[in-house]
Amino acid sequence: MRIFDRSDNYPLLQIAGSTITIPVERKFASVDNVQIYCDAFLALRWVRETWPRAQVPVVVRRRSGQQAAHYERAAATIAVPGHVNASAWAMRELVVLHELAHHLAPAGEQTHGPEFVGRLVHIVGEIIGPEAQLMLRVTMSDMGARVG
Repeated sequence: MRIFDRSDNYPLLQIAGSTITIPVERKFASVDNVQIYCDAFLALRWVRETWPRAQVPVVVRRRSGQQAAHYERAAATIAVPGHVNASAWAMRELVVLHELAHHLAPAGEQTHGPEFVGRLVHIVGEIIGPEAQLMLRVTMSDMGARVG
């Protein structure tokens, strides 16, 4: 969501009839920092109580390509492109939370189905805040995604 990139210059946003302050999204300096963030997220009590898969540690590794971040379920690994040629699009909280939402999915769940979207929206609301949750929910709805 590129709107987060504009929060310094345009901190207010009109969305769904409400004016909200765009929350700050964390950015990461290194893959090691992403690993620390993921470990801390999975250690949160409410996360462990909500999703059994939170008991499984996740490994974060650098991805060689720059086009995508991805999650490897069998290895419980999040692969993110690092900082390359002044680009670090994946070294941000929303991308990492997206991959963590994949990690928490039960086996056999549709990859980007309604349950995944609902989990991601819930996580974003708890971690980044209700304004980010509203922004994500409205964006998903506008794109036709179902939130389970």
